[in-house]
Amino acid sequence: MKADLIKVIHTAVESLHGYSAKEISLFHHNDTDGLSSGALLLTALKKTGYEVSMHALEKPYPQILERIFAASGRIIIFADFAGKIAPLISKMNNGKNLVLILDHHPGEDVDDSSVINIDAELYGLKGDRDISASSVCYLFAEVLLNGREWDAAELSHLGVLGAIGDGFLVDGALSGINREILNIACRQGLMRKEHGRSKENYFITLNGEEYPAEAVCAALDIAGGVGYYQDGSELGISICLEGFNPEKWKKIETLKQQKIRIFSRELEIIKSGIHNTDHIQWFNVENRFEPMGVKMIGVFCTEIRDLDILDESRYLAGFQNLPNNVPGFGEMNFNSSKISMRVSSFLTKKIRSGEAPGLNTFLTQATQNIGGFVDACHGLSAATTIKLGEEEPLIREVEKELQKRMS
Repeated sequence: MKADLIKVIHTAVESLHGYSAKEISLFHHNDTDGLSSGALLLTALKKTGYEVSMHALEKPYPQILERIFAASGRIIIFADFAGKIAPLISKMNNGKNLVLILDHHPGEDVDDSSVINIDAELYGLKGDRDISASSVCYLFAEVLLNGREWDAAELSHLGVLGAIGDGFLVDGALSGINREILNIACRQGLMRKEHGRSKENYFITLNGEEYPAEAVCAALDIAGGVGYYQDGSELGISICLEGFNPEKWKKIETLKQQKIRIFSRELEIIKSGIHNTDHIQWFNVENRFEPMGVKMIGVFCTEIRDLDILDESRYLAGFQNLPNNVPGFGEMNFNSSKISMRVSSFLTKKIRSGEAPGLNTFLTQATQNIGGFVDACHGLSAATTIKLGEEEPLIREVEKELQKRMS
């Protein structure tokens, strides 16, 4: 559990300090959890004397990894993804670089001293309940900054922000390690909690100003998701570290209106009909979400999952074409489609009680059956990628794998 996770963090920090390079390439996800993780790690690593270059990714696709691991003698950190693909990373790295993975999705371990997988799921913690990626990064910062002048507690608000952004509430409140870090942030005056009617409400202080944490998370998700191809990740990191100003709010509002227009248009299309199998309802937006990032297909599924026009007993899936470019990397030959799956509130209760299979139990296998790419999946939210044109074959595989588990 937590003690085992802390033990591997100590191993990682020792390896980090013992490595000859002092420049770090930090790759992080582009949602609230990934952006807060990136901002937290950037601050902690710079405080310990490292030079850090940051790169926000929607997923660590193999084509991107090939470019990353073309170099050698570097320190590479992945935050809020890559726990599942640690074996692939180990193979591609081939001992050339020191790689640290800080994640909370179901992962796979490797016996490789050059690739240290600090994935909380590998140590008995639930990544969609007990601990977020930002919480993993906070625990890492505690060990990294131990004995130094700068206290990791000053980053505790960022450590808990990812859990709020991912919606990891149990009976309306943060729990597990997420709650432990929340309590630290409250003692530091960086977070505040209030008891609401059905859940706790959280407030966060950024650069001396207090904001509702949910509003900050919404802004970060818009910046990193809607604005991924419009310098939004850099905007999100600056919000985490420096708070808001009128210019940032204006940019967020512009992106928000863009999202509203695109989502409203797509909802009208879905109202006219959606594809159904025995247990799945699905649709394909193709390129209609451009210029937003592909994170947004999952956000859209989350927003519509409980609407009356959908069947609450069916799993929901949406496809979005993957643009053939990545900020900071340039043109890529993806030729791929991303599937995001979500579940209704009705199915959420059945999955949590063990009455229905979680998404990660069947989407991952179905995707692998047709040669697709699998990384970060949870029981209640999951996403993978496949080649363009394989959307319907994947749905058939998902239905087949799902029925195996239901029987």
